[in-house]
Amino acid sequence: MVNPWLALTPGDDPAERIRQVGHAHERFLAGDPRPERMRSVVADSWVRSAAWIDADSTAPIDLADDDLDAYRSAHPLSRVLPIFRDLLGGLADDGDHILAVCDAHGRMLWVEGHAATLRGAASMNFVPGARWDEAHAGTNAPGTALAVDHAVQIFATEHFSRTAQRWTCAAAPIHDPGTGRLLGAIDVTGGDHLANPHSLALVRATALAAEACLGSARPVRDRPAVTALGRDEALLAVGDRRLRLTRRHSELLVLLTTYPGGRSGDQLAVDLYGEDVNPVTVRAELSRLRPLLGPELLHSRPYRLRAEVETDLGTVHQLLDRGRVAEALAAYPGPLLPGSDAPGIVRLRRTLEDRLRAAVLAAGDRRLLRDWLNSPQGADDLELWEARAALAPTDPIAARRVAELTHEYACNVRATWP
Repeated sequence: MVNPWLALTPGDDPAERIRQVGHAHERFLAGDPRPERMRSVVADSWVRSAAWIDADSTAPIDLADDDLDAYRSAHPLSRVLPIFRDLLGGLADDGDHILAVCDAHGRMLWVEGHAATLRGAASMNFVPGARWDEAHAGTNAPGTALAVDHAVQIFATEHFSRTAQRWTCAAAPIHDPGTGRLLGAIDVTGGDHLANPHSLALVRATALAAEACLGSARPVRDRPAVTALGRDEALLAVGDRRLRLTRRHSELLVLLTTYPGGRSGDQLAVDLYGEDVNPVTVRAELSRLRPLLGPELLHSRPYRLRAEVETDLGTVHQLLDRGRVAEALAAYPGPLLPGSDAPGIVRLRRTLEDRLRAAVLAAGDRRLLRDWLNSPQGADDLELWEARAALAPTDPIAARRVAELTHEYACNVRATWP
């Protein structure tokens, strides 16, 4: 079976593949929605990238100097940097490869290698502090690995941005072993010879080694913890167990952690399905959830949790309660159970997002505004783009985005006129 995460299959001619994919890239830019003979992971990434940037865009610099030093020294991946250097540093020292580590937003933390190779990479802003997620740099191994949450190779002309098409890269995502939260990615970038199974296996093994190190340094939790931000299925940590829940069980558990006093079957039915459902359906779901949680955790009449449960949702609210907006934003990887349409979850999701957005706006901090606007939920937020432009009148990115969004909104308003 062909591995879809590898750039080349046995017998492929790299030069011919570069030519084929290059023609497909030009056809895609000319309007062909799904060029033939493309890996689906690449074709899907091109579609996502084209919604954000054009093929001649260059990754923007997001952090520099003291801001960059402070940010990466506080980042969890700084603790496993020696592992990255030990396992991949030899490649970076050979003059042909670059070792790179980015955070969960695609922001480069470390980019290391031979000076001449680094100079070549710097010409496309593949440098510390630059944003290499798909929304800012298009299809590339670290950005796409973050987008699909899987190790992947991106080969030459598979890159969406033309400036990156002379390179080939392999990257793997790295997660917090306790919560499952995406922390960032490890990447090796170099020439076409990287398009082989060994490079992908190597970065994947390095990511696993980093996660194991992070896990060994983490104490066993005294109380259960739920991670549900930025993921469709919640992760439950109980002692040294890690359970990935179904979507419905995720919704139920989040609701129960939000209402420590408990919820009746009727209330949970409304939270999950709206008005038109029998509470018996909820009781059946809870009966399937109980063995996963254990009888000591889930109680009934009303349904409630016997023990205090930590949640990432609660953590962000607590940080906002204390006025620690920067920490709250850093602890917010994305919306609560974004794939859920349960009314109770939608209400909790909007409440948290609205509260965090309001705190960022009230803080009037350029860095906080930038981080919010660089997220999917902030990309089209005209009011906050205007706030950023007001704080930085010479910022061309903010001015251009304000003009684009103002024009889009005006067109939408005119389209609704009778």
